[in-house]
Amino acid sequence: MEEHTQHFQHSHQTRIMRGVAASASTLRPGPPRAVRSKSNGPDRLTHLPTRPLSAPRLRLRRSPEPTHRLRLMASSPSAAATGSGGSFPEMNSVDHFAAVTAPRGGGGRGRVSVVGFGSLLSERSARSTFPELEGFRVAALRGFRRVFAHSAPIFFERGIAIEATKEFSSSSVEPCEGELIVVTVFEIKEDEVPAFIEREHEFRFLAVVPEGLDGVPYANPAVVCARYSDEEYFQVRCKGSKEIYYQRYGRYSIDRIWRDDILPCRAYLRHCVLAAKNLGEPAYSNFLDHTYLGDRTTTIREYLATTGAGIMEEEPPELLKSRYGG
Repeated sequence: MEEHTQHFQHSHQTRIMRGVAASASTLRPGPPRAVRSKSNGPDRLTHLPTRPLSAPRLRLRRSPEPTHRLRLMASSPSAAATGSGGSFPEMNSVDHFAAVTAPRGGGGRGRVSVVGFGSLLSERSARSTFPELEGFRVAALRGFRRVFAHSAPIFFERGIAIEATKEFSSSSVEPCEGELIVVTVFEIKEDEVPAFIEREHEFRFLAVVPEGLDGVPYANPAVVCARYSDEEYFQVRCKGSKEIYYQRYGRYSIDRIWRDDILPCRAYLRHCVLAAKNLGEPAYSNFLDHTYLGDRTTTIREYLATTGAGIMEEEPPELLKSRYGG
């Protein structure tokens, strides 16, 4: 998602999924407002613990079984089979996003919570894409792992992809039982959703319930851009059109988007690591130890100590120093 991100009207929520009646309220299974997570608001890093944050040490309370899983259609059978979407509700159109839109008081437009896990760990990067975002904060997302397995055309456009060594991957997330990643969460305007969907064309949009670092689930769900599959992307998003695929990927000689044999784009990985470090030790340690290469075994900490040694000392090109500065 994350890296080539750059920039709705309310629809009746009965259109969320065929034959299923869904409402925004059913997608808000969090605790009553009186006990909602303190992290589910604009206050942020001042209350972060100083010890490293990891799945075993967090001791976050297990989230209650989300009622929205019963109301929104889970990922397609093919997604469940590949582990791409699991049982997290999937949204395939602007109309579906209505179910995760939180209304604003005073008749204002609704807001949609977005999960950042790569470049959007940086508030500066997030604001370059969503200048009017609100409530940027640190959170935890249970049941997902972060993986570098996504071919990103933006790296070819910017001249920082190294095709010879296959270093042109950005990060993505995918369901993984027992894992937990530290992320950011912020709100965007409801009318920004169509552009958001267009920018993240090759991702699977899943409804998730982040937790505050105190372990309390958020009162409202959020959207995370998760791993898709090449087959689904071509048939569903490209509508089986080779021309659409060519315009988005083929012209960069990318014949597969989701692959396990590529390595992180060096400038992008450095940016993500610095962004996580700027969020504090919990986010930094979690990124290093719970983010993996495409083999799902090698952590970023291990990679930077071996094959990727030297990446953190490399300066990005002059024109990209601000964008990739953490």
